Amino acid sequence: MDTELIKLEYSNDICILSLNRGITNAINLTLVNQLSDKLNMLRGDKNIHSIILTSSNTKFFAIGFDIPEFLSLNQDEFTKFYTAFNKLCLDLYTFPKPIVAALTGHATAGGCILALCCDYRFIAEGRKFMGLNEIKLGVPVPFVADCILRQLVGYKIAREITDLGNFYPPEKLLQLGMVDEIVPKDDLLKKAIEKAKKLGFAPYAFSVIKRNRVEEIETMILKSSSAKEKDLIQLWYSPECRKLLQEAAKKF
Repeated sequence: MDTELIKLEYSNDICILSLNRGITNAINLTLVNQLSDKLNMLRGDKNIHSIILTSSNTKFFAIGFDIPEFLSLNQDEFTKFYTAFNKLCLDLYTFPKPIVAALTGHATAGGCILALCCDYRFIAEGRKFMGLNEIKLGVPVPFVADCILRQLVGYKIAREITDLGNFYPPEKLLQLGMVDEIVPKDDLLKKAIEKAKKLGFAPYAFSVIKRNRVEEIETMILKSSSAKEKDLIQLWYSPECRKLLQEAAKKF
């Protein structure tokens, strides 16, 4: 039974949001709605200048969509989830306060997307993988993630990441530009807090700088998001994709 899937803690004017849905933090509608609710609450909290998005465990930041659960959803139910997920991603990406992702463990597929929507990404050193494997499941990378990734790492690198669907270790992620720093696991939260504190020094100025950075991508996403969502949903229910999803579900 889903309960409190987002843990909330404070470090002075920094709020730490921890995904807390078992070991894998598989993303479902309840998790999306609870994270959205927390963001809406923090948006208007003048005492909070920065946010850290992390996990309550060290194995997974988030594995991605809860495929075993979603295999039983009809198309309308999955559409409701997918629309809410895309809105959450855009809200994260355009959030007026700094958001630092502290990746304690693997950040794959939808988990990688949540991380990409943050302003900075710190990953724990060691055997931690991150990437977008949607093509191996027979679906495209969600349009919101595709746009953000291309802005972040450039067209050629984004092409390789989305076309091949590989997962990458920390050193390769740093080389590709998908993360900003590799940090010893025991120092990860401390480093993220230090970064968040620096970013939150001048809140209004930061919000203007960020708006200038994200507004072009936001406009692009809003213009085409409805049609792009239909493309993925149609493929999600194709016979070929269902077979691949059923195989993927065995790994959960």
